[in-house]
Amino acid sequence: MKIYKTVSFGKILISSEYFVLKGALALAIPTKFKQSLTFFPIKSDELNWKSFDYKNKLWFECIIKLSNFTVTSSTNKKRADLLLNLLKSAKKFNKNFLKKKYGGKVETNLDFPLNWGLGSSSTLINNISKWAKINPYDLLWANFKGSGYDIACSESDFPIHYQLRNHIPQIKKVSFNPSFHDKLFFVHLNQKQKTEDQISYFENKKTTRNEIDYMTNLTKKITNSKTIYEFKNYLKEHEFFLSEKLNINSIKDKKFLDYPGEIKSLGAWGGDFILAAGPKSSYDYFNEKGYETIIPFKKMLK
Repeated sequence: MKIYKTVSFGKILISSEYFVLKGALALAIPTKFKQSLTFFPIKSDELNWKSFDYKNKLWFECIIKLSNFTVTSSTNKKRADLLLNLLKSAKKFNKNFLKKKYGGKVETNLDFPLNWGLGSSSTLINNISKWAKINPYDLLWANFKGSGYDIACSESDFPIHYQLRNHIPQIKKVSFNPSFHDKLFFVHLNQKQKTEDQISYFENKKTTRNEIDYMTNLTKKITNSKTIYEFKNYLKEHEFFLSEKLNINSIKDKKFLDYPGEIKSLGAWGGDFILAAGPKSSYDYFNEKGYETIIPFKKMLK
């Protein structure tokens, strides 16, 4: 029996957060940061699961009995239940996956901090899907809400345009490597946002066809920006539109009103990373405000 190993890459949603759920075109990038999964097969009725963080420290462990798919021990019940549900779903889509007496050891390794929000769940879902030889979108939507753009990023080598049409993912590789990339920075806000809660909140809001088309066109403008001036204006327009729709102040208005550039929330508003478009002195600006994780565009993009 051969050892199986796979890798999936993290994600960042640049445009159309929330509206991508309704069918708007979105710009997303795969990150250099990733998660691997390695399966060491053993003739056993148990699956011994160990997850390691970016410091190679064990942060989660559980044992699953395959004959009845139950967790016999774990270091975190909530996470163990989530993992068990993913594996059960994977088996429903492929009955030959994880047969009795075909257990073994599984090790997952993240190379980014869990609280970064780059896709510890989506990369896990994609890795399990590849291991089980099933469609990752099936596994995602059997267990979570979401557009699926993060799954698309996990397998991409390039930035993408992502869109749902009749709940079918449409993915197109695009050129998004701005000449002004040295003025773009990803800044972590030192907190994690609960995406599921934000999705539920937005799903209850009514959206019009005109609003969806507006976000689609804005995504195209952001993607095709030729100058930092254009790009900043489109970011500002995007933030204003969503702030009005969500009835939430933009992150710049909340925390960075004196920033000498533009700032855009990424993904669910209120946590994880923001995108700052401004001068190289941005490092000093954010450091002085207590934000130490500042990643330039080139070091984030896969």
